[in-house]
Amino acid sequence: MTLTTAAGPARWRRRASLVDQILTEAGQALRVLDGTVSHDRPCPAGPARADDPALTPAESRHAAGLMRVNHVGEICAQALYRGQALLCRDDRIRGVLRQAAAEEVDHLAWCRQRLDELGSRPSLLNPLWYAGSFGLGLVASRAGIPYNLGFMAETERQVEEHLDGHLEALPAQDQRSRRIVTQMRDDEIGHRTTAERHGASSLPAPIRGAMRLMSKVMTTTAYRV
Repeated sequence: MTLTTAAGPARWRRRASLVDQILTEAGQALRVLDGTVSHDRPCPAGPARADDPALTPAESRHAAGLMRVNHVGEICAQALYRGQALLCRDDRIRGVLRQAAAEEVDHLAWCRQRLDELGSRPSLLNPLWYAGSFGLGLVASRAGIPYNLGFMAETERQVEEHLDGHLEALPAQDQRSRRIVTQMRDDEIGHRTTAERHGASSLPAPIRGAMRLMSKVMTTTAYRV
């Protein structure tokens, strides 16, 4: 009887803790989606200067499309890592995921700032991207720690490739966007190596392929919408 009585409060405490975590995640999602999250590190672009090279209207639209894609990528990474961390039972790995998510917030704020400077806006489909990535993170968290970290490593590997491509595609004189993208790429490399160092397993080829396909859909859509 004593064991049953003791188990009841413990079970309710676990449920209450989970509810608190869900409410925390809902609040974070709202801040991410409405753009009120702020960066801890200064924006790599630095303050705007009067002698910054001017972009033509076409160059501005192209740069904005690429930065919107980057912003969506950070929305997805933020949601993925927070979803993975929510159900992760290993405190050390949960810390790795949450640290990566926290650093992605800097990227979000930097991309949003640059979009504002270019007179553009984030993707209208950001709530969809966030919800889908958060759900994927929840699923990944149940696959075991090696694959959980494997999702992180593969995500960052594919993001690195996108950012390298954007550095080639951005207008040559758009140094402000280039400085942001370069720092983002360097951070993503750090996230990938951190996941690998903590025991990330390589994902099966079909999963990697599916991730690339979904990434292609996202980048193509986000460039315009």
